[in-house]
Amino acid sequence: MTPDRSSPETKETIPSRVPMEPSTLLSPVPVVLVSCRGRTGPLDRNNLITLAWAGTINSEPPMLSISVRKSRLSHPMIRETGEFVVNLVDEDLVDACDFCGVRSGRDLDKFDACRLTAIPSRLLDHAPTLAESPLSLECRVDQVIELPSHDLFLARIVAVTHRADLMDPSGRLALHRARLVAYLHGEYWNLSRCLGFFGYSVAAPPVLKRRMRTIRERDRD
Repeated sequence: MTPDRSSPETKETIPSRVPMEPSTLLSPVPVVLVSCRGRTGPLDRNNLITLAWAGTINSEPPMLSISVRKSRLSHPMIRETGEFVVNLVDEDLVDACDFCGVRSGRDLDKFDACRLTAIPSRLLDHAPTLAESPLSLECRVDQVIELPSHDLFLARIVAVTHRADLMDPSGRLALHRARLVAYLHGEYWNLSRCLGFFGYSVAAPPVLKRRMRTIRERDRD
């Protein structure tokens, strides 16, 4: 039942709020390692950039966006080829993820420095896939929106690959096993447990009980 927020008892429980200056505090957000490669001169080499500003923007066709600061080495690489790969980050990759966010590819090969593996992508000509990532989304840029500090790359997801060990016995992707990491106000956090499923708040009681029991049993495996 929806609480009556006009009642005095409800108003007493509403916490006070503190104003802040406008800032980019949308949290938590996914943290990803974006792999890319240019095709000419010093840009013709593999690179990784850590981004927390990435998100789904369309279903049909599947599309996502990444926001990249104009001064980053990856920016002209992506501009030149129109390709990049969004590689999800798990707990085993978090050290490399942080390193790739604070060191520049102008100074060193991030794949070599982090002992990571670049493999050919399925459908892209230039940008490699990060072999150690649990799941990778190959993207081709559709549009670039220039913003004051960053450029927003809107891209189609043209291929998806994932590690074979993330398949469950029925052959379905079990992404909950990947131990993915999120970014929260300057810190990396793991995703500890499932709190519900899409639509659980309006599910019939038998459906809710059955689905949550299945989730709990799955998470014990």
